[in-house]
Amino acid sequence: MFGEAVRELRRRRALTQEDLAAKTGLSVRHLRDLEAGRVARPRPATVLLLADAFGLRGAERTAFLAGTPTSVASAGVPAQLPADGFGFVGRDDALARLDEILAQAVDQPTAMGLAIVSGTAGVGKTSLAVHWAHRVAPHFPDGQLYVNLRGFDPGGSPVSPSTALAGFVNALAGPGDRPPTTMEEQVARYRSLLGGRRVLVVLDNAGDADQVRPLLPGAPGCFVLVTSRDQFLGLVSVNGACPVTLDVMSEAESHRLLTRRLGVERVTAEPEAVDAIVNASAGLPLALSVVAARAAIHSDFRLTELASDLRHVSGRLDAFDGGEPVTDLRLVMSWSYRTLDTHTARLFRLLSVHPGPDFDGAAAASLIGAPAAQVRRRLAELTRAHLLGEHRPGRFTYHDLLRAYAAELTAAEDSEADRHAARSRMLDHYLSVAYAADELLYPQRDRLPVDPPGPGVTPVPLADRDQARSWFTVEHPVLLSALRLAGDNGFDRHTSHLAWAVTTYLNQQGYWQDWTSSLQAALSASVRLADDRTEAYAHGVLGFADISLHRYAEARQHLELAYDRYRRLSDLAGQARVELNLGWICDRTGQPEQALDHAREALRLHRQAGHVTGQAFALNAVGWSHGQLGDHHAAIESCEQALALFTSVDNVLGQAITWASLGQAHLQLDAYREAVTCYEHAVRLRRDIGHRRLEADAQVSLGDAHLAAGDAVSARLAWQQALDIFVSLGETDTGGIDAKLASVR
Repeated sequence: MFGEAVRELRRRRALTQEDLAAKTGLSVRHLRDLEAGRVARPRPATVLLLADAFGLRGAERTAFLAGTPTSVASAGVPAQLPADGFGFVGRDDALARLDEILAQAVDQPTAMGLAIVSGTAGVGKTSLAVHWAHRVAPHFPDGQLYVNLRGFDPGGSPVSPSTALAGFVNALAGPGDRPPTTMEEQVARYRSLLGGRRVLVVLDNAGDADQVRPLLPGAPGCFVLVTSRDQFLGLVSVNGACPVTLDVMSEAESHRLLTRRLGVERVTAEPEAVDAIVNASAGLPLALSVVAARAAIHSDFRLTELASDLRHVSGRLDAFDGGEPVTDLRLVMSWSYRTLDTHTARLFRLLSVHPGPDFDGAAAASLIGAPAAQVRRRLAELTRAHLLGEHRPGRFTYHDLLRAYAAELTAAEDSEADRHAARSRMLDHYLSVAYAADELLYPQRDRLPVDPPGPGVTPVPLADRDQARSWFTVEHPVLLSALRLAGDNGFDRHTSHLAWAVTTYLNQQGYWQDWTSSLQAALSASVRLADDRTEAYAHGVLGFADISLHRYAEARQHLELAYDRYRRLSDLAGQARVELNLGWICDRTGQPEQALDHAREALRLHRQAGHVTGQAFALNAVGWSHGQLGDHHAAIESCEQALALFTSVDNVLGQAITWASLGQAHLQLDAYREAVTCYEHAVRLRRDIGHRRLEADAQVSLGDAHLAAGDAVSARLAWQQALDIFVSLGETDTGGIDAKLASVR
């Protein structure tokens, strides 16, 4: 009698004997003997374990423990939810969203509620679903059905809809009901039994929509909660399911989880170690739980020692093996990976060579050398499986532990030659697009020759300056990561040229540290290449950057080395650029006569080289130096010549700089109206090209001109706009502007 009750309860909950053994700790053999009636009087501890495993409550539990299984079998109100796990924390947004979906379903009395919680392996989908289901169980007085569909089971044996339906029908109708024989009969019987009832149905770990659809009730009042690594777009679009995407835990939630598992005293005693554990676990509750379990079992271990293990373990995922399939993070991830087709699996593996932090479809297509349309479909598949995240439309990323898993796979399954080729195509992609974008930002810039991208590289069409700037803005952190990857993997040509391609953007946007770091990488690569041209470029631009940052001694050293390389190359225009920058140092350090000498030499060299844009820059420098020496009429004459040349070659940057020089000369001649007009041109053009630092400088001068003209209101407006830009650029030395603003209050 007792054995029959155990067998019936197990079937009603769609559990195998192996499942029940895992939940109770009893052996499969002992369970077989119980169900076969070979154990006449089971021990009370065994009965208690079984009652807990079946989730029995109230009268059902009392009857079962008393050994009167007929009461249990005829209850007809299923309570199949697994126990809510100890230590559940956070997930407030997801819980609130599920509450909202349930409330909306209640407001539509003729509809069945359906929600899908999806997320990557180990992110805590089941824990969330079970926790929420227990919270809302009182809303479903007719019971709760639960089945683990094993859609991503390590044994590769998903629960069929027929098996799940049989368990549900038995739970709802009791063992005396004649079991349906066909799938259609099972579905019909299941839905009939749910008619007029309010039942919560939890379909955990679903593999595909075909597993789910037969298990959907037909009656209103019921609510179905599905968890899966797949997003189930079909259920969302056709069946009206409400999606809830579960992301990794925040740092705060991760700290709360460790505190709940290990206690406040232990966590607060070693805050740095806790931070290291949280960072290494990448916000995955499964990873955090495995580490917390080790810490709890070894209560004498310091958390610092466990954190050190995470940093130094061979193979980053080894530290997240809890000793059984459901707690082995590598194995859990493999269940999703094994569902991929060959081409999508290769994409998943090779994407691990991408330096991050994210990428678009064109970069992914270039990395594996496949057509963009095909790769978009594969990226969508990886996203549906939560092996990638699409954190913004068209932008994809791994979380750190999935990246580590993909890196292990590519090291094992792809040759080094394949990985090297993938890196090369990816770097070709970023280099070719960055070159095209830079040309749109600054068409007149002297260009370094670059090889065309290799086969398999996907281009990104950019129509104008705005699109180029937008591309740089989005890809800025990726380009810096690509530079580091290129330098670390022997791609010296890519390193030197990519640093050249990002210079205009980084300079315009005020990313000084990124700019100088990229130039230092380019210089090191150029030295390894023994390439005078790229080395001269790197020294020259480093000198320019150092002047911008007021590091004049370092700037002079770089410029002298650049001049030496340009002279060896017989590059007159390169020598002239160095002369202009040496003159800039003299101007900044209060040596206007020497600045004028350098400017005149730059003009001579540019004229000899036939470099029109260079001549214009030199003429502007000559005019500026005249102004610093007090000859403002000569300054205007030279700068007007420069402006004409810049206009003839449509060099907007040069025009913007020269208008400011003219404004300064007119201001010194007390021609305030003309000065204001010149500075307004300078501000407008500098804003158009997106050079924020130059725009701020021009706004300061425009404010000075307004004040000199007696317009304090306009002066204050210009200075405030300049201050806003400087603050956004992280400038701390704004005392001069603050004083100007204070003077006109």
